Amino acid sequence: MTEFLTALALVLVIEGLVWAVFPDQIRRALGRLAELPPEILRGGGLAAAALGTFCVWLLRG
Repeated sequence: MTEFLTALALVLVIEGLVWAVFPDQIRRALGRLAELPPEILRGGGLAAAALGTFCVWLLRG
């Protein structure tokens, strides 16, 4: 459980740094994302989840 909470904390650190360093670029990217169809977003989300699962499998294998 500690590792899971540490991973979530690291996600917050990375997200916070991205928003702090590139606020205007993030706003523009979110505007473009809002225009994409749900199927594209769903596919990208599934691809990211699969890649993340694969990386965890490689690292923790």
